[in-house]
Amino acid sequence: MNLFRRPVYAIAAAALVFGASAVAQQTPTPNPLPPKPVPTVASPAAVQVPVPPPPDVDGKAWVLMDYATGQILASKEADTRVVPASITKVMTDYVISAQIASGKIHLTDQVSISEHAWRAGGAGTDGSTSFLKLNSQVPLKDLLYGMIIQSGNDSAIALAEHTAGSEETFANLMNAYAKQLGMVNSHFANASGYPVDDHYTTAHDVAILTRALIHDYPDDYAISAIKEFEWNGIKQGNRNTLLWRDPTVDGVKTGHTSEAGFCLDASAKRGDERMIAIVMGASSEKARADSAMALLNYGFRFFETHKLYEAGKPLATPRLWKGEEDQVPLGVQQDVLVTVKTGDYDKLKATMDIPSTLIAPFKKGQQVGTLHVTDDGQPVMDVPLVALNDAPQGGFFKRLWDSILLWFHGSGKK
Repeated sequence: MNLFRRPVYAIAAAALVFGASAVAQQTPTPNPLPPKPVPTVASPAAVQVPVPPPPDVDGKAWVLMDYATGQILASKEADTRVVPASITKVMTDYVISAQIASGKIHLTDQVSISEHAWRAGGAGTDGSTSFLKLNSQVPLKDLLYGMIIQSGNDSAIALAEHTAGSEETFANLMNAYAKQLGMVNSHFANASGYPVDDHYTTAHDVAILTRALIHDYPDDYAISAIKEFEWNGIKQGNRNTLLWRDPTVDGVKTGHTSEAGFCLDASAKRGDERMIAIVMGASSEKARADSAMALLNYGFRFFETHKLYEAGKPLATPRLWKGEEDQVPLGVQQDVLVTVKTGDYDKLKATMDIPSTLIAPFKKGQQVGTLHVTDDGQPVMDVPLVALNDAPQGGFFKRLWDSILLWFHGSGKK
């Protein structure tokens, strides 16, 4: 039976002490989801849509992520450590954006271009540069544009020094933010991506970071869609060639060194859906662009996202003992979204683990149980079920009466 059309609940093992009749009494009334809309006239081909395997990707590691859910739809070596090259600047961008949002730095700040920024990332190097002049003063906004659009190493270093006092201290800040975001397989040693020991990430972590940047700082993310930027009379184009190939692509960043190979962090939005494709270690600039484009197209064509449950709506109203009320409404704090292969909606099933005996009090937002979602028997996500309202204790006689009832039920709880 499809549990999204008529949800049922998996009661926790503790419910067995009540026996069959007691469990039936405890089973909450579900809030069923409407069935997935179907065409008025369905052709045989529309009934079952075959989904091919992912495209052949030129890269050491790669990931396709759905933005709305954060689900990995396809991958290879997703959690293998790789050298990030200038993909590092996505992390630098996130830190700068966070510091601007917190008021620590400002787009109007005048930033001094130090000798370190000039020597390590300037025109005298063979890396990407914004051609900043030694000891000049540059508005922070222009440095941000220079780093994101031109991939200027000097811009990245100058931003790091202005934000944290030194690039080394800024790297510590990068690692602190990475930990907060759940990038468990990343470590950063500098702001530009210059290859050094102990500087690494993974395709999966880059996808997590990109999703966070788009969500947390959309205005800053929008800079990565700008195709060219001119500073001090020198105009340079964005190295993400997909911006010219597909108008739905609006970011994010390229990277390349001899060790890292050709890397691309790309994202596109079509209608209400957004996909993120990470390609690390491709063989050429064209190969990284072709591979990322193929992954994005694959995601949009063969996957679909559904809202299963809405935040704040009761999904269950189990019996509450010793409370002011006899029931407590349970639900989710955020909309439950899931991305599945096209045609797999009917393979989704949901169960709810709720303790058989719920004794007041509960606070609004307190986790009471867990919603489990599976796709064709494979786990997709576990979501906390929380109390949607405060559920305070009842008065003395209410608590006494429920204690007597519980004793007769044989729960042993007082």
